Amino acid sequence: MDKPTPSSRPTREKRRIGILPIPGFAMMAYAALTEPMRAANLLAGDDLYEMVTIGTTGDPVVSSGHGLVAVQAMAGDDLKLDYLFVVAGGDPTAFRDRAVTGWLHRVARQGVVLGGVSGGPVILAHAGLMDGRRMTVHWEHSASLTEAQPDLLIERTLYVIDRDRVTCAGGTAPMDLMHALIMQHHGAPFARLVSDWFMHTEVRPSIGPQRAGLVERVGTTAPAILDAVEAMEANLGDPLPLARLAEVAGLSPRQLNRLFTDKLGRPAMRYYRDLRLDMAQNLLRNSALSLTEIALATGFGSSSHFSRVYAQRFGQPPSAYR
Repeated sequence: MDKPTPSSRPTREKRRIGILPIPGFAMMAYAALTEPMRAANLLAGDDLYEMVTIGTTGDPVVSSGHGLVAVQAMAGDDLKLDYLFVVAGGDPTAFRDRAVTGWLHRVARQGVVLGGVSGGPVILAHAGLMDGRRMTVHWEHSASLTEAQPDLLIERTLYVIDRDRVTCAGGTAPMDLMHALIMQHHGAPFARLVSDWFMHTEVRPSIGPQRAGLVERVGTTAPAILDAVEAMEANLGDPLPLARLAEVAGLSPRQLNRLFTDKLGRPAMRYYRDLRLDMAQNLLRNSALSLTEIALATGFGSSSHFSRVYAQRFGQPPSAYR
């Protein structure tokens, strides 16, 4: 078994992850979400991720393929989670458990990051927990969800991380999502070690089908830049500081800025701000969100600050563009 080298050794920070499989969930999506965390623990020789499977009754939860998953806790328990993922398949619109919905709202108010996988984002959206957040969902649910809730910011991507919400299209896409999260938590070298464990060498970025698309968009093959940009694209609504981006890329902040300037003509944080402004322009064009909501969705602390930097970039305020 490959062990982390000094350059790929993870941080010691531990996280408690809740998984709420809804009866009829897809076992592939469940495994693609949980197995990378199990492998991270194994490779690190430590419990970086403590996973708790949660049920709505005390019985094992039955998947769409009739597999059973045992539960360790009940929805409604005080579990002190860092993340809570709802994994659903079949017809998630049929989910009508008010007690669970109320618990999801309480957990969100406690600051837990809520996630939805495959049909899970439908449950979060119907509970009113995706308002003003960018999101994705499995393609088979996209049209009906858009028709039912036209104000949702649905993107046809593999996964979306928007501040305290994480949504994923399901299938094998949770492996790409977990690569992004493990990279964010423990650095790019360790995340690559986990993905290699599953021979998942072609890790796909959130907004494209494969890494080659990232190379084409960014215009460089420099691994440190690609790692940093991948982290940027996964955290547009809650921007990472330069020190964290540098840690992800395996460089010092000064080295990362120098590399961005040499290869892309601007420092790392200016590149990051431009990515967020590009997303803001897309939301101005394709959504009915207010300027304040767009500012928050793209990581700007206020609409006045957003308007000022938008005008600097595009030559007119966002109100004029809309």
